[in-house]
Amino acid sequence: QCLLSGSWRSNTGCRMVVSTLGKDRRFSGSYLPGPAAGNSELLTSPLEGSQQDTGLVQQPTFSFTVNWQLRETARTTVFLGQCYVDPNGEETLHALWLLREATDSPAEDWKATQ
Repeated sequence: QCLLSGSWRSNTGCRMVVSTLGKDRRFSGSYLPGPAAGNSELLTSPLEGSQQDTGLVQQPTFSFTVNWQLRETARTTVFLGQCYVDPNGEETLHALWLLREATDSPAEDWKATQ
């Protein structure tokens, strides 16, 4: 269990679609923003990531990067989390994220990361 391949939905309505994990535990897919994103410029964006070997741990950690497909600005988000399996076999992902937006100068760096 806890194979990330398939479709996952966040509590804000975003959806992550992951291709099959490779033997090297890497995966790719797409990230689709939900209505809570509130930005009509957001398009389906590619993601790349990796997952810990489920043969070594039952509830593996994972990470992936989304390079947002935007019309006007460059943004990248990194997600870092863990997959949990409850006693009923239900899988849940818990993740933290970091968003970085490109800026025009180092003076604007302070506002570029959320």
